Amino acid sequence: MAGKAFAVQRSAPSERTSAASTSKSIWFVVAGAALWGVDPLFRILLLKVLTSSQIVLFEHVLLLFYAVPVLWIHRAELRGLRTRHLFALLFIGWGGSAIATILFTTAFAYGNPNSVLLLQKLQPLFAILMARLVLREALPRLFPLLLIMALVGAYLLTFGWTVPISEWTDVLALSSLLSIGAAALWGGSTVMGRLLLDRMQFETITALRFTVALPLLIATTWIEGAGWQPPEHFPNWLALSGNLLLQAFVPGLLSLLLYYRGLANTKASYATLGELAFPAVGVLINWLVFHQPLSLAQLCGFAFIWIVFFYISRQR
Repeated sequence: MAGKAFAVQRSAPSERTSAASTSKSIWFVVAGAALWGVDPLFRILLLKVLTSSQIVLFEHVLLLFYAVPVLWIHRAELRGLRTRHLFALLFIGWGGSAIATILFTTAFAYGNPNSVLLLQKLQPLFAILMARLVLREALPRLFPLLLIMALVGAYLLTFGWTVPISEWTDVLALSSLLSIGAAALWGGSTVMGRLLLDRMQFETITALRFTVALPLLIATTWIEGAGWQPPEHFPNWLALSGNLLLQAFVPGLLSLLLYYRGLANTKASYATLGELAFPAVGVLINWLVFHQPLSLAQLCGFAFIWIVFFYISRQR
């Protein structure tokens, strides 16, 4: 994917954001997050023969076919990186991609799944706080209302009208701390990605994210020590290989290219709300493919989230 001419000098976030209308950029973020929602379509078959760690590892190995050529072509962007840029890369590649997923998965094994899902909805709050502290982003006057609408919409998509916690002591459990840690890492990854986009092109960041995460994924899969039973028949091999390729290059590569393309001209505090397209599309996939009915509460959640998207798309 061709990029525009790259200038080594870092431009101020306000200049970069004002250079292009958020009306287009936010929809790239939404499209990238929406592709994450189709992940189960490819992952279900893979989980029959592979663990989650193995799937993610194989995806990253396949994505080296994209990452290595891009890093070679854009190697000039890697010169003179400061300590904060290296920290941001590690935060995204290790924290957002690997550690957060491990924390979130482990949380389900230790506590109430509803409390885990509920506390994960704090992710936008962490992103907005870090955007204010790290990027000095100013929030518009109506932003608190947008945030409330987005959080209510996400809640309705997940839980409907019900109160998911019968005993609020579950919120103080170890699983809740793990869930909050995952939410903080995912929210922080949005901010760190926005920081790096003031220094390099979105294609380069996508390639670096896959490359930096690979050593940690290898170590995690090695420590896990899980076996693998390959399919016995050729048609199953073909289906497995096809699903792995689609998993790697659709909700993997394409989604992040769209996401970082949009994030380049979108405030991190807005982008974190755009990421709510992920659970929204996930609910749609459950309805269309797995025939789980949509409730009135989920439809209201959709409405809240898309009103927020539309309002953000009208901003500059």
